[in-house]
Amino acid sequence: MQLNGFHHLTAVTADAPRNHQFYTKALGLRMVKKTVNQDDTSAYHLFYADGLGSAGTDITFFDWPTGRERRGTHSVVRTGFRIKGEKAFAWWSDHFKQHNIAADKVTEENGRMVIHFEDFEGQRLSLVDDESDAAAHPWVQSPVPEEFQIRGLGPITLSVPDLKPTDMVLTQIMGMKPAARFDDTHVYHMNGVGPVAELHVRVEPNMPQAQQGAGAVHHVAFNIPLDQYATWTDRLKTMRVPNSGPVDRFWFKSLYFREPNGILFELATDGPGFQADEPMESLGETLSLPPFLESKRAAIEAKLKKL
Repeated sequence: MQLNGFHHLTAVTADAPRNHQFYTKALGLRMVKKTVNQDDTSAYHLFYADGLGSAGTDITFFDWPTGRERRGTHSVVRTGFRIKGEKAFAWWSDHFKQHNIAADKVTEENGRMVIHFEDFEGQRLSLVDDESDAAAHPWVQSPVPEEFQIRGLGPITLSVPDLKPTDMVLTQIMGMKPAARFDDTHVYHMNGVGPVAELHVRVEPNMPQAQQGAGAVHHVAFNIPLDQYATWTDRLKTMRVPNSGPVDRFWFKSLYFREPNGILFELATDGPGFQADEPMESLGETLSLPPFLESKRAAIEAKLKKL
């Protein structure tokens, strides 16, 4: 039982139209699912990913009317996106300048080229060199040239005040392996190659506790095979980890729990996938609802703003 890297990361925006513009136009991702938060149907849940909506490539957003986050520890503090090669970094550096996107210069971190940048709400993001040979699935309608497009997530960085309890959950329950350390950051490996299989944990005992808001990360989801879902459910129960129990999101199945420093984790299956209710060629073009919300479509649509 090993985690197959990341599944998705879910963050918070207070401006869905501008968020849609930034992630599809400025970053060139494909919106593969336009739906609502299943626990709060007044809010969008927007999924941006590669051309196929592959697990491990999507950043998603809840649209909530809220102020900016208060940065601090007990939180996810940076989301990496994978790109490949020096030419890609040169292209993105120029692209950020042309679009007035706040970005640092290309640097090296943990032995890889990286550019740190932020979206319009201060969501902390990075472009990271991807040494994996896994096939990329570009979006043909992206404004970003295919060879420079974002290939998926990774690494993702947490901040905790105390490593020991988080380390116990990562290694003893989730099966990650400590792999390296740079500065105040500990690197944990999952099943896979390169940044998609790396969780970074920054130890910051003197930071205040974060408070969620626009620009914050709500939770990070790890990829598990669909046929291991019941096994992971039993594992959390056997190890007495307080958790949500099975949750069927229709496009994937989920389990939620918090690690000891309070960060929300999700285990999400690699199927059925976003084609369960929409053809590949038109993913994300209309509002998609899971079957149990379909009878409420008119009321839900009436409350949503246009993108």
